[in-house]
Amino acid sequence: MSKRRLMMLGPPGAGKGTQAKRVAADLGIPHISTGDMLREARRKGTTMGLEAARFMDAGQLVPDEVVIGIVRDRLDEEDARAGFILDGFPRTRAQAEALQEMGVTLDAVLNIVVSDEAVIGRLGGRISCPACGAVYHEAFTPPDADDVCNACGHQGLVKRDDDQPEAIKKRLEGYHAQTAPLIAFYDEVGILESIDGEQAPDAVNESICKVIG
Repeated sequence: MSKRRLMMLGPPGAGKGTQAKRVAADLGIPHISTGDMLREARRKGTTMGLEAARFMDAGQLVPDEVVIGIVRDRLDEEDARAGFILDGFPRTRAQAEALQEMGVTLDAVLNIVVSDEAVIGRLGGRISCPACGAVYHEAFTPPDADDVCNACGHQGLVKRDDDQPEAIKKRLEGYHAQTAPLIAFYDEVGILESIDGEQAPDAVNESICKVIG
């Protein structure tokens, strides 16, 4: 596979991060995650990073213009010039249009399609260790001993507030409201590729590899 400029789309629990990392490793391109970029910009103390920190510290969403500025700075770095895979950006049509205005042309937008029911099943069964942060799934990847963390031995695994059924539904509603126009935008551009995200992870990766060549 040649180096490409790619973007990963999909609902929470679709496995975007996992697949993006695999693709990045296969192609030798950076995996550029919005969350990672915001934290890195903040750590470096860049102008945009400090601006983002002001909103993050107040528990507010970072405005589009700040996120766009951080993405622009990141894509100007040497390692991204030969290719990259974006994960978590753009999130809205306005951000997608801003990316185009930067002169960034994507080769493909990989839309990992997973039903709401599957997302609720995946995230609703997720449990984590409050001591070290290790994550498990009650059905798919349970700990070796019931309620005991494999990594650190802490007893008493928990379900995060945002993995409760009502919280998951709200996250999905927000995702669909934001992403439906974005999917339509990239479909109009002609670079949207839909991938069945309900396959096994290896099969999802194979499907992605076929699409991007």
